[in-house]
Amino acid sequence: PQTPPPHYCRLAGQIILLPMLAFALGHVFQLEPLFFIGIILIACSPGGSSSNIFSMIAKGDVALSVSLTACSSIITLFTIPVIMEFATHFVDSNLDIDIISVGSLIMQNLVLMFLPIVAGIFTKRYRPQMAEGFKDIVEDSFPALILLATIFFIQHHSTITDQFGKLGICISVLILLAIGGGVLLSKSMYLNRKEQRTL
Repeated sequence: PQTPPPHYCRLAGQIILLPMLAFALGHVFQLEPLFFIGIILIACSPGGSSSNIFSMIAKGDVALSVSLTACSSIITLFTIPVIMEFATHFVDSNLDIDIISVGSLIMQNLVLMFLPIVAGIFTKRYRPQMAEGFKDIVEDSFPALILLATIFFIQHHSTITDQFGKLGICISVLILLAIGGGVLLSKSMYLNRKEQRTL
């Protein structure tokens, strides 16, 4: 059957489905204003470079993952300020939170997303052997990611322990629903196994 490209499926899930899920869960769990806004910010943010690494480790479609990261990073330049403005006024109109500016998001995307992608394209084109060497390094980087996560938990263990109850359950439910939504979306679009794994 003829279906939309996986880009549309994934972007619809990230730009529309995830913020809606986060908003609903934050309301159901009656999170404090700062945590409510925090979980929505997480949900409406782009995938980031680490998602591409996980796609490679999981033997997914890395090219699809990179292109989705690039597209979502551009789209969220405009969606994040709008969503966060709405969320802030929803929980507390008097809450004093600096909304992220589009200018700062553009600079972050240039440094963290655009420049590495361009460097990777040129390396793959003109130094293919070097690119293969980098690929091997990235594929073996999972322990480093786990180490970084462990350091983060150690640094913030008191806050995490204090808020692990209701907030921890809320975030766990969000993760499970996001995974389930990704599975349902990818299967409904009849994507192949690598594309499904990426989503």
